[in-house]
Amino acid sequence: MSAILLESVLFTVLIALVAAAVAVGLQEFTPLGLWLKQRRNRDRIDREVALTCGVHGPQRAHELVRLRDGSTMCPLCYQETVHGLIS
Repeated sequence: MSAILLESVLFTVLIALVAAAVAVGLQEFTPLGLWLKQRRNRDRIDREVALTCGVHGPQRAHELVRLRDGSTMCPLCYQETVHGLIS
């Protein structure tokens, strides 16, 4: 009985290793892998750009002010817009 259980566990591990090898091979040696890397890089850059104010520089996501139209604004720009220039 234990031999059957051991064999099934080893077969499952073999299937997992083959699947991992195929996934790594696809990511490293095919155009699909290059496309995935470029996509992740573009997403990271887009997130950084969305969190950067042209005037005040990088901001934290939780500090940004969400406007009624759904866009976000730097808290300092919002304060300048609502209350005037900050001294």
